[in-house]
Amino acid sequence: MARRHPVLRGLAIVVVVAAGLAALVVGLAVLRGEPLGERFSFGNTVAVVEVRGVISDAADTVEALDRLRQHDATVGVVLRVDSPGGAVAPSQEMYDAVWRLRARKPVVASLGNVAASGGYYVASAADVVVADPGTLTGSIGAIMEVHNVTSLAEKLGVSQTVVKSGRFKDVGQPLRPMTDEERVLLQRMVDDVLGQFVDAVARGRGMEAGRVRALADGRVYSGAQAREVGLVDELGGLADATRIVWARAGQAGEPRVTHVRMRSRPWWLDLLGAARLPDLGAPGGLLFLYRGPLPG
Repeated sequence: MARRHPVLRGLAIVVVVAAGLAALVVGLAVLRGEPLGERFSFGNTVAVVEVRGVISDAADTVEALDRLRQHDATVGVVLRVDSPGGAVAPSQEMYDAVWRLRARKPVVASLGNVAASGGYYVASAADVVVADPGTLTGSIGAIMEVHNVTSLAEKLGVSQTVVKSGRFKDVGQPLRPMTDEERVLLQRMVDDVLGQFVDAVARGRGMEAGRVRALADGRVYSGAQAREVGLVDELGGLADATRIVWARAGQAGEPRVTHVRMRSRPWWLDLLGAARLPDLGAPGGLLFLYRGPLPG
């Protein structure tokens, strides 16, 4: 039986160990949600960052956008938005992160099936907004839902005693009707947040605030309608958005793309195709959220 040359055996061991280390590094990068281009030099790339489902937290998205802002090989970013919106503060935090990124490199928002309310709020910070003709978008407005189960509680014989420090401490209490004074208080807050939404869109889109306010009655627009009223720049899909950001970054040829996976999303969901599943959860409180029907 022929014996292997010790040098060849040593080289084989080195190759196996190196391959294992490379696989480990790649695996850690994937688990951390980093585009592989951040660890391996593949030349200049466009990063695709997804904002998907109901917005309830901004931490992962903001971290990814801030990281890409500092990454030299990422010459531009496509923000792929498929979201009906959600909580106000996280939507604003994402908007601010897009704005910071936009100051360093081109950002193009690609609107998917639905990019409404808070989803559009985030997208409006991009340099260019691209939507499919049938995208549902717009829904510029704020909503606060307060449930009243007084009648049900009476039927069940349920009552509640509240000890509070001020007359507005239990505004929205579901076991009693809302007073007129409380309704006025909450409406003022909703109107104030609507004003913040209008100002953000006006800033991001370079539009007069009065023009945006005229569109801010909560209605949704198709992508084609949104283009007519100035909320969208171009009609097209993700590939079109990628080509636009590649060209705006001064790059020639076909775009090279890396996809950023959010850390909070388990990698095996993407393998199982669960990335297509809708996020049915919704945060409570004051929302930038579209509540209407979704296209099939």
